[in-house]
Amino acid sequence: MTRSIGIVLAGACIVAGCGEMAMRPAAMSGPSATKSDMTFFITSIGSGKGADYGGLEGADRHCQMLADAAGAGGRTWHAYLSTQGPNPVNARDRIGKGPWRNANGYVIAYNLDELHASNGITKQTALTEKGEVVNGRGDTPNRHDILTGSKPDGTAFGDGEDMTCGNYTKSGDIGSVMLGHHDRMGNSPPPAGASWNSAHKSAGCSDPLLAKTGSAGYLYCFATN
Repeated sequence: MTRSIGIVLAGACIVAGCGEMAMRPAAMSGPSATKSDMTFFITSIGSGKGADYGGLEGADRHCQMLADAAGAGGRTWHAYLSTQGPNPVNARDRIGKGPWRNANGYVIAYNLDELHASNGITKQTALTEKGEVVNGRGDTPNRHDILTGSKPDGTAFGDGEDMTCGNYTKSGDIGSVMLGHHDRMGNSPPPAGASWNSAHKSAGCSDPLLAKTGSAGYLYCFATN
């Protein structure tokens, strides 16, 4: 029966000209999807110290801790973050090859190219490790600014202006970090305003200055295996 419905829906999309998003698998629920199947989430809490996670390793531990608590600790989790400096790290190079599914089993991207071109990240699909929707633009408080420190293609910024809050070690007024909009909405001119990973930089690195532009210091977490 499920197969028949899928064939009918696929045929309808071909006739109606549905976009790629319509062809993605529907989000699973109940026994069909378990937290152990989850390979992508937004953190439900920040560091408590603004953009300071103690560097990449600390950010990865944060992702792993939340995944463990949610029942998805059987995988290795990394934060989607790039770094700057003599040996820059690209966020896209540290998150595995996909596919990545949210807590409900919905595939947000099958591979790195799709993730950075036509992914399925929206406010409704970019869920926390608990399967909860994260506040977006229009909600109070707005929390749609997710820390990435990355360019749209998932690579690092060059030396010069701080775009990573000192590689995620700063929690004060000095510095900034590149942010993405998980809800794909914002004031920035397109495509920046709709960018999930590179919409605009923060006003600073502290909790109050992150909140000023709509951030709670949350991270994107991806399972590397």
